[in-house]
Amino acid sequence: MIASALVTGATRGIGLGVATRLAERGFALTISARDAARLDEVAALLRDAGATDVRTVAADLADPDAAGRVVAAHADAFGAMKALILNAGVGTAGTIAEFPSRRFDKTVAVNLNAPFALMQAALPLLRSGAQNDPGRGAKVIALASIAGVYAEAGLAAYGATKAALVSLVETLNAEESGNGVSASAIAPGYVDTDMSEWIKDRIPAEDMLEVGDVVELVDALLKLSSRAVLPRLVLSRAGASLYSA
Repeated sequence: MIASALVTGATRGIGLGVATRLAERGFALTISARDAARLDEVAALLRDAGATDVRTVAADLADPDAAGRVVAAHADAFGAMKALILNAGVGTAGTIAEFPSRRFDKTVAVNLNAPFALMQAALPLLRSGAQNDPGRGAKVIALASIAGVYAEAGLAAYGATKAALVSLVETLNAEESGNGVSASAIAPGYVDTDMSEWIKDRIPAEDMLEVGDVVELVDALLKLSSRAVLPRLVLSRAGASLYSA
C-alpha cells in the first residue's frame, strides 16, 4: 500500500518544503491551505516531484468545521494515513497588556484548536497506517516554536498556543504510541519564511534557520521505527541565545 500523508499549510514555507520532500519519497498527499488557486499550483509541482497522488482541500483552519472536512477528504482518497504534518499556524506578537482579545481567539483557534481537531479526526486513519507498516508505525509531526518551550516577551499568545501544542503531542504519545502512532513537536527559533518577515529588520534572514533544516528533521522522524518516540526537538539559531527565538 502506498504511504500517504496530510500536510496543512502546505503552499509555502516549511509546509511546502515538507510536502516536496514527501513527494520526492513517493508519498500520496493531501495538502491544505486557504488559497485554492495556489493549492492547485503546488499540487502540480508535487506531482512533478514524484507524489503518486495529490488531493487539495482549501480550508481556513480558524473555522471549527475545517479540520473534519480536511481529514474526511484524505480518508475518502486514501483510507489510511502514514503521517500527519501539523504545520498551519498564525504568528502573532504583542504584550499581554496590549494583546487584542479577538486576535488571541484567532491564534488559539488556528494554533491549538485546529491541531487538536485534526489529530482527533485523523487517529483512526493513523492507526490503520500503523497497522499497515508495524515496523515504522504512523507519525504526527507538529510545528511548534521555541517560544513554546522558553517564554519570550512579546510572544505571549503565540508561545502559549505552541506550549499547549507541545503538551498535546506528549499526551498523544502517552495514549497512542503503544498503538504504533507516535508524535513529535519541532520547536525552532525564527525560520526564514514569510511568517518571519515582520522581524527581519532586527533579525536578518541570513541569521535565521533555513526551511531545509526543519525539513531534514521531519524526514528523519518519519524514518524512525515504531519503537522510538521523540516527543520534542528544540532547534536554536547559531549565535543566538539557546533560549530565545
